[in-house]
Amino acid sequence: MLPILNIAAYLFSAIEDPATLRTTLLDAARSRQLMGTILLAPEGINLFLAGAPDAVRGFVDELRADPRFATLETKESWSVSQPFRRMLVKVKREIIRMDHPAIQPEAGRAPGVEAATLRRWLDQGHDDAGQPIALLDTRNAFEVDHGTFEGAIDWRISKFTEFPPALLAHKDELAGKTVVSFCTGGIRCEKAAILMREAGVENVLQLEGGILKYFEEVGGAHYRGDCFVFDGRRALAPDLSATGNAASARAAEDPDLARKH
Repeated sequence: MLPILNIAAYLFSAIEDPATLRTTLLDAARSRQLMGTILLAPEGINLFLAGAPDAVRGFVDELRADPRFATLETKESWSVSQPFRRMLVKVKREIIRMDHPAIQPEAGRAPGVEAATLRRWLDQGHDDAGQPIALLDTRNAFEVDHGTFEGAIDWRISKFTEFPPALLAHKDELAGKTVVSFCTGGIRCEKAAILMREAGVENVLQLEGGILKYFEEVGGAHYRGDCFVFDGRRALAPDLSATGNAASARAAEDPDLARKH
């Protein structure tokens, strides 16, 4: 077991006092010598943290003691060294920016598909109703270039705010298929799936936990390449091993995070 535990997690849950919560979480993270990025917004929380396993899990347990975050689920991976240079807690308008205020995942999300089910569908070439699968990568183009699912649709967006107009331009490509939206950890495909359903795409699902949970539960079946992550590890292979080993502030430099204000 490598010494540093890395987690990624998000939850859409109403936060009335993000500025006050920011101070509380920053103090709690620093007291455990954690590093990474936590984003807070009225719509919820999005976090990437790394540190000693007991410290990371203790922080998560404390966070879940708050009823607003009781259902927070994490994706875990391990690294040789600390992949972040600092600890940041930021208050934003959205925890993942789409610029569509009507999209409120807390009010109701699109159905999800578990990793094992998706792998089975990809093995057999269709879903359980016999309908073809359209895998839609909702990440930025440079992330997709590091790796994605075989045959995935890639609209070459440079930031997530470009997804809505891309959907309008390409919606007809999705007709008659079971659309499975996916991203790194699930947050972008959650908003994307809601938007697609509201735009009239009839059969839309989201990959639960994103690529990282897929790697964790079923490995790299039907996936080619690595999964880019915004920290010093650079990208994760399907066995969740890192392709890089450095300290970085990249989580705070993610273009979708940096453009939130």
